[in-house]
Amino acid sequence: MKSILRTTLLLAVATGIAACPVQAGAVSHQPPREGAQFVRLDAPQPVRESARTEALEFFWYDCGHSQQLEQPLQAWVEKHRADVDLRRVPAVWQGSREEGAQRGHARLYYTLERLGLVERLQSSAFRAIHSNEEDLTTEDTTASWAARQGVDAQRFREVYRSEEVGRAVDEAVALFVRYGINELPTVVVQGEYRTSPTNAGGVEAMPDVLDHLVAQDQQRHPRMQRH
Repeated sequence: MKSILRTTLLLAVATGIAACPVQAGAVSHQPPREGAQFVRLDAPQPVRESARTEALEFFWYDCGHSQQLEQPLQAWVEKHRADVDLRRVPAVWQGSREEGAQRGHARLYYTLERLGLVERLQSSAFRAIHSNEEDLTTEDTTASWAARQGVDAQRFREVYRSEEVGRAVDEAVALFVRYGINELPTVVVQGEYRTSPTNAGGVEAMPDVLDHLVAQDQQRHPRMQRH
């Protein structure tokens, strides 16, 4: 909760946007509605050409609600392996006081992604930060943590330092602005509709809203063959 409060205060003061809302609305049993449980982006974004629907998750390792979404999101992705492509984007607020730490977390994520370790270690990274209060914002601390997870530390450092990972972090900064993210976690479906804890009525309600958005996308594009 300390992390949630610090993040909310920082962004409310510095940028006027909210991350990790301390309170979320009550879960609704009504079908999700545009303008309520989800909203349409002012400027819909292009997505990769694919037979599957794209879900883009914006998260931050230091955000309590991002951590709470992790297991439900993993279960949701497992259910939708045949028809959804999940992409994750670590949040970086350019110009904020915590930009350096956020870039460190983003570099950690993209290193895990390049090593094919996100599925195995994403939850472990959240636990290290929230339960063990570990600092995973520098090369030394993250390489030490990775080694304890059974990852080759030298290989981890090579990827962590790579230009490819650096470019991915810079792209994450741009994506955060381009998608107009104002809360974490946020999931954007097919570059057009987004939902968040505040919209959905809590973290636990997000998978149901995402189900609706994926079904809506598939109904709108019946020509797309999903296998």
